[in-house]
Amino acid sequence: HSTRIGAKSIGDNLFINQNVTIGWDDFGCPEIGNNVRIGTGAIVFGNISIGNNVKIGANATVVKSVPDNCTVVSPQAYICKRNGVKVNEPL
Repeated sequence: HSTRIGAKSIGDNLFINQNVTIGWDDFGCPEIGNNVRIGTGAIVFGNISIGNNVKIGANATVVKSVPDNCTVVSPQAYICKRNGVKVNEPL
């Protein structure tokens, strides 16, 4: 078990649980904003941006950019909260 981090940039106050993978695909690697939390077993990869104040739930697979102030959960990552309001939006 391990956590792997391969990001283009990482902002302040990143919290990563165990067994997280942040990495490359053929087009690049993620840029991660400030105040981001990534739950256990999550996968974040590709040339995408993770906005500020984002929470990524356990075991979520994120391959598309996530805007600021959102919470994304699995099985296929979607936005379940935006600016404190519950939503159900695809990425």
